[in-house]
Amino acid sequence: MPKPWVNGVGAAVAGGAADVTERSSEIIAEFIDVHRHYKMGDTVVRALNGVSLKIRQGDYTAIMGRSGSGKSTMLNLLGCLDRPTAGRYLLGGRDVAELTDNDLSEARGRQIGFIFQSFNLIPQLTVLENLEVPLFYQDRVGPESRAKAEELALRVGLEGRLGHKPMELSGGQQQRVAIARALMNDPLYLLADEATGNLDSSTEQEILNLLTELQTEGTTIILVTHNPKVAERADRTVWLKDGEIERIDEQLEARR
Repeated sequence: MPKPWVNGVGAAVAGGAADVTERSSEIIAEFIDVHRHYKMGDTVVRALNGVSLKIRQGDYTAIMGRSGSGKSTMLNLLGCLDRPTAGRYLLGGRDVAELTDNDLSEARGRQIGFIFQSFNLIPQLTVLENLEVPLFYQDRVGPESRAKAEELALRVGLEGRLGHKPMELSGGQQQRVAIARALMNDPLYLLADEATGNLDSSTEQEILNLLTELQTEGTTIILVTHNPKVAERADRTVWLKDGEIERIDEQLEARR
């Protein structure tokens, strides 16, 4: 499967926009009539109730909805933190329901790049060391991982900060570290959970601009948010209501 990153550098695969268009035709994740129900005593909570959605390579998708709409459940399924009660979730062509716990753990580590609201950096480690953490757990730390970490740090605007620890960085800089870390394994997609929720409005725009640049270069992004202004940056917004897709707004078409 072609990757949007070449040798860890944030550059689109040779061929430019034509290649991005070609990649976007490939479905890398798909919900097929997905249900996720939870039993609480005698009550069955239908958190997701028949959701179907395709994520294509190069997509920038926002997921929105009120509290209780199913956003968190959908996030957990997309992040391979949970399995559907019924229906199928295909990740890279594999049915998640058929994966063992070890397989799910490997999928989380190798195929999904997580970006959290609270950054989740290790305070005792430097920027470069934090970037290498995903590869450390796969026993892949060495000169190549260090070079890749340096390239990604520079790509997200952290020049001059490579030896700093998280507490020596601003909130925006910490989120840039988190984004670069999420890209270390060349994931199928970035899964961002309220990625700008802890940032001021100016820093929020900087991070959103960075995500837009990454998507333009071919990175697939799924952004879960409650903020319509943040969702407007995506090519489409999936609105959830009562565990179902209420509608899908296609911002990309509207901007053309």
